[in-house]
Amino acid sequence: MQIKHLLNVCFFAVFLFLMEPAMAQNKVITGKVTDKKDGSPLIGVSVVTAVGASGGAITTADGSYRISVPSTAKSLTFTYVGYSNLTVPINGQSQINVSMESASKALNEVVVVGYGTQRVKDATGSVASLSTKDFNKGQIATPDQLLQGRIAGVTVTPGSGEPGSGASINIRGTGSIRAGNDPLYVIDGVPVSNDSYAASSAASPIGMSSARNPLSFLNPADIENISVLKDASASAIYGSRGANGVVLITTRKGRKGQGIQFSENTSYSTAANRYKLLSASQFLQAVAATGADADAINKGANTNWQDQILRKVFSQNFNLGFGGATGGFVYRVSGSYDDQNGIIKKSGLKRGTVRINATQSLYKDVVKLDLNVLGSNVKNVYAPITNNAGFQGSLIGATIGLNPTYPVKNPDGTYYYDGSSLNPVDMLNNTWDRDNVDRVLANLGLSVKLTRNLTYRGTYGNDYSLAKRYTFYDPRIQGYTSSSTIRGKTTPAISGTGMGALQTVKLGNEITEQTLTYDKKWTDNSSLTILGGYSYQVFNNKSFNDIRYKTSQANVLVKNINDFQNPFPVFGDTSRSKLQSYYARINYSFKDRYLLTATVRTDGSSKFGKNNHYATFPALAVKWKIMNESFAPKGIFDDLSLRLNYGKTGNQEFPPYQSLPVWQYDLAGGSSQLYAANPDLKWETTTNYGAGIDFAIFNNRVTGSIDYFNKSTKDLLFLKYFAQPAPFPAIWVNLPGNVVNKGLEFGLSVAAVQGTKFTWDVNYNMTFLKNNVKGFEQLVVQTGAISGQGLSGAFSQVIQNNYPLFTFKVAQYNGLDKDGFGIYPNGIDVQTLQGSALPKFTASLTNNFTYGNWNLSVFLNAVTGFYIYDNTANAYFYRGSLLTGHNVSTDVAFTNENPLNSGQVSTRWLEKGDFVRLSNVTLGYTFQLKNSKFIKSLRAALTGQNLAIITSYKGLDPEINVNKDINSVPSRGIDYTAYPKARTYTFGLTAGF
Repeated sequence: MQIKHLLNVCFFAVFLFLMEPAMAQNKVITGKVTDKKDGSPLIGVSVVTAVGASGGAITTADGSYRISVPSTAKSLTFTYVGYSNLTVPINGQSQINVSMESASKALNEVVVVGYGTQRVKDATGSVASLSTKDFNKGQIATPDQLLQGRIAGVTVTPGSGEPGSGASINIRGTGSIRAGNDPLYVIDGVPVSNDSYAASSAASPIGMSSARNPLSFLNPADIENISVLKDASASAIYGSRGANGVVLITTRKGRKGQGIQFSENTSYSTAANRYKLLSASQFLQAVAATGADADAINKGANTNWQDQILRKVFSQNFNLGFGGATGGFVYRVSGSYDDQNGIIKKSGLKRGTVRINATQSLYKDVVKLDLNVLGSNVKNVYAPITNNAGFQGSLIGATIGLNPTYPVKNPDGTYYYDGSSLNPVDMLNNTWDRDNVDRVLANLGLSVKLTRNLTYRGTYGNDYSLAKRYTFYDPRIQGYTSSSTIRGKTTPAISGTGMGALQTVKLGNEITEQTLTYDKKWTDNSSLTILGGYSYQVFNNKSFNDIRYKTSQANVLVKNINDFQNPFPVFGDTSRSKLQSYYARINYSFKDRYLLTATVRTDGSSKFGKNNHYATFPALAVKWKIMNESFAPKGIFDDLSLRLNYGKTGNQEFPPYQSLPVWQYDLAGGSSQLYAANPDLKWETTTNYGAGIDFAIFNNRVTGSIDYFNKSTKDLLFLKYFAQPAPFPAIWVNLPGNVVNKGLEFGLSVAAVQGTKFTWDVNYNMTFLKNNVKGFEQLVVQTGAISGQGLSGAFSQVIQNNYPLFTFKVAQYNGLDKDGFGIYPNGIDVQTLQGSALPKFTASLTNNFTYGNWNLSVFLNAVTGFYIYDNTANAYFYRGSLLTGHNVSTDVAFTNENPLNSGQVSTRWLEKGDFVRLSNVTLGYTFQLKNSKFIKSLRAALTGQNLAIITSYKGLDPEINVNKDINSVPSRGIDYTAYPKARTYTFGLTAGF
């Protein structure tokens, strides 16, 4: 279609040149073409006087066009890829403005699939697609935020509210115990690694922090489309990489007449919720009510410690792009800068990116060269927040538990310290923790049309990142008196000596792929496409840690690691793995009625034992377009199709070398074996089957789909630990049993009102999901570590036969007895199985309104049927904390709880997480610039994010997932002193020149 548009432009230019005198008598019509949903200008729309006409115009960067038509012309026809054709009568008008409607409602939208594209109506598998008009708006740090809540069967759970924080993304449930559940990300054809590119806070005296989001290097404004491959028939072309689904990200490309685009967004953020803590006077009253001596702990101040660490903050984002097409060369160059400040002081993310997308066609499109290059620099600024701090807590824990009568500083200007409780302001101001991440993602492709039907394509991709994290502690920081043991050597305490640390992570990912594609179409609407390919990918991972103590400047926060005098031995790890694959796919359509997709991929991974390097993953899907049959009920349906699919995919997301005996040298000069060899270690495999129905009624104004899916994961990869003493601590094995996810997805789009000035579109999706573990017999795996004083070794979740993953197993709590002690009907040490952290139901509702140049989008999402364990409350919010001079929440301070009652891990802290959230509201206005020669388009928008939530959960936010793994077995649904979520308002301007 783009080639046809280009030919139209060229023909029209020559026609104007040769026939200018004759055309002088023709009538000139001008106008503007916009998207009917959001009023944004459409670039590259073809405008002709009749369907199939060879002359016409192309809309420019602001959506405007100018066309000269014969006086006898009756109408104009507008065509654009992904939109329904539109014919408008001229009726003597000299200016005609139109709004075009996305063809997705007619299932004609073109979506990206593995190694190609398809129309939605031709897809045999389950594929969902979002374009820019469907993305979440506002302050967006990472691409996963664009689709959060927008696609049926896809759940995105952020680890916290920190800018650039990691998120758990699951497509149709969670299937793996230890080998990873994140989908494969493919950016412009390059599969990227899910490995964390940034160093964790290994040197921190207050515990480990969560991994950063692996996609934070990518500018969300550069993304044009996100397609999600959900079932095996869609994702099996990626074989071992597609067990958890595939997310295909396509960046913006150039178009003829695109010109310059600029956007600027200014955001204002504040904490959406705060802990409800006691004020100084309330605190003293509550302490006295326990029988303790309130005067002994009263230091006379009235400090709101949350005010000391939280802030209201502005952030900015700038994007500049330039694109176009000339001859056979199509290009787009873009740059961006983000300065996103966190709502906790001294935290945030700064990102700069430069992207080049270019395609050169040669020899009448016989040869095509394309280049995609992204360079990014990300700087994270960390506050001292971790997942597993000790009883003193990291920044949030120290803040919520600290005595509000304590002053921030002593009269001499030093930070107040009671000898035990950490001062959060001291922690913030005497810590300097930042990283610098450079990343380059490049993809070079060559396509050659060997014959009319046969095309060769070769690609080379390289994904390289270098991350350096610098952490410095002032010698004057108080309370960091503990030491830790790293690989057999004990570190000194930080307080009084100071510390500097440099952590470096290098990631490399190279891939080369060769494919041959055969396309054949017949006049009876039958078609055949055969794809065959070979892929070879190499992953390299290097890390090292340089930690030093004892600075020469005792009263200064030194930010130079070379200034520290006592080095700790440098340590690190290096790994390398390879993946070799052969794959083939056949797409056959018989008379556009019966469609078949058959896929097979064989993968060989160096990670597995010598007996199981290779595995084969087949898939088959069929589709019946019932409406193309002569007997179809055309008076009822405009489209009706039935889909069936079956397939297998694999999972190899675990560390390299685990089939071999792995030894590690410690820092004291010795060595020990970490893992035993397992040459029979084999692929974790997921088997999928399902069925779907696509439909459209009322002249395509109501479209939808219903999907049933069932996927079962077996040969689960797991690191099994041995009771000590033993020759080695652990061995990687394949567990017996299966993890089964089955459910139902429903999606609906309704063009409720389609007036000339006012429109209203409704989009709704929902997913029902059931997760269960089968065949585990007597095996029980513990995870979900619980932190807090006296809770060492406590856990809250198990993976157990006949129960969902991440089922909570804690003591049953039935309130307080007459003496204020907890009632545990089964005994305080008897744990019982409760609900799971995995939701059973998710839904989202989007309403889009347009009125003239105004548009309004309102997005709500809901999640139900899951539980959250409030580890924060378990660690801090019980009445006994008052006896030790620690603050508590207002809901426990004046209860009849006995101060000596223990904070046992129990259902007291387990809550339903069900919520309905007003996630995103955007109000926009598109300006009409009839007389402007410089600015071609201008749009303003105001967006609110996380505006309101309805939930019974007592914590800050139920949509949370702090990593509380045990022995690297992931947890889910635990809330522990996490970075709070923000409520954000963003004003944005978008202009075209």
